[in-house]
Amino acid sequence: MDAGIISLSIFIIAYVLFVLLPTRRAHVAVVASLLLIISRAISFKQAFFAINWNVMGIFIGTLAVADTFMESRVPAYIAEIIVNRAKNTGWAMLAICLLTGFISAFVENVATVLIVAPIALSLARKLKINPTNMMIGIAISSNLQGVATLIGDPPSMLLGGFAKMNFMDFFVYKGKPSIFFAVELGALASFIVLYFIFRKHKEKTQLVRTEKVRSWVPTFILVFLIFSLALSSFFDVGFSYLAGIICMIFGAISLLWEKFINRKFILKSILSLDWETSLFLVGIFIVVGSLTLNGWIEWISTFLSGLVGENIFLGYTILVFTAILISAFVDNVPFLVAMLPVAISMSAKLNISPSLFLFGLLIGASLGGNITPIGASANIVACGLLKKEGHPVKFKDFMKIGLPFTLAAVTAAYLFVWLFWR
Repeated sequence: MDAGIISLSIFIIAYVLFVLLPTRRAHVAVVASLLLIISRAISFKQAFFAINWNVMGIFIGTLAVADTFMESRVPAYIAEIIVNRAKNTGWAMLAICLLTGFISAFVENVATVLIVAPIALSLARKLKINPTNMMIGIAISSNLQGVATLIGDPPSMLLGGFAKMNFMDFFVYKGKPSIFFAVELGALASFIVLYFIFRKHKEKTQLVRTEKVRSWVPTFILVFLIFSLALSSFFDVGFSYLAGIICMIFGAISLLWEKFINRKFILKSILSLDWETSLFLVGIFIVVGSLTLNGWIEWISTFLSGLVGENIFLGYTILVFTAILISAFVDNVPFLVAMLPVAISMSAKLNISPSLFLFGLLIGASLGGNITPIGASANIVACGLLKKEGHPVKFKDFMKIGLPFTLAAVTAAYLFVWLFWR
């Protein structure tokens, strides 16, 4: 059978299984990549180089740093202080969402939700209120701000890898305000949505302080990691290797800290990292790499370019809102990996800078997941915690918050990107 047909068939089957078996996505991606190699739709050497090892280094290293940061209890300690200083419960909820967003800009989204959730649930128990809206607010705030920096979440890392963007490029790129500012404008618009949802809670808030900081060292490790990534842009202009190495080094430092200070076994700490998502990323890189090698990415970009003609705004709008729609129901990682090269190819055919399509695609794919409870891993985790607390979340209840939040955030960010990058 033709290699092109094999690669497309395996891609489609894998995508369908991602939707039907979300808890088995890593298994599906690995099996799909192995089938492609066995069927010779892609060689082992080509599969190896299809994997973006710089992105993998950033992801795994950051996971280790974030895990140590979470164990230090600094985020939970700060959350208690913020809640106690808020003038009422509504503002406390908003403050928790803001804190979630801040942490999520530097820590993976699921880890962020796990850091902040105990504080939110404790507040809800003390005041005898339903924690559902607050937990949904935490999840979607995490997903939003995870896009703001290079190390916030896998989609940002993927964009950085494809577009050769370093840490500082997410703030200012080619002399113009970049993704960070688009996300913050979206955050401002979505904050208004959350305000109207939480404003009815006027009870005075006061938590009994229970959190104690175990160590401030992991916080300094995280700060130095961010500083080092910012400096790396001066030495690795093409964003090809240095950021991944830096993150792996800081990850190793975090693991050694856990061993010698907290007496944790290094092997146990390594095994506790999110290897499922890591294997998922590796598999997806190979699956999409096979599509690229066999000409399908070029075909899709030619088709879309012909569809939009010379109308750049139409092409930009189609990319963004298609990304939103698909990511509301499907994991954004495989979609983004498949569409990033399409966006670059479309930009070349339309003779424009790829930044417009790339930034719009990232925003649409990352924020579209906030519409439904299955659109992002952070949403699934938040809903799981709520169910455990006796508050199962219905699809429509999540969408009542997720949909207006997403529309507000995406509209603001989408217009910002068009204004500066058209």
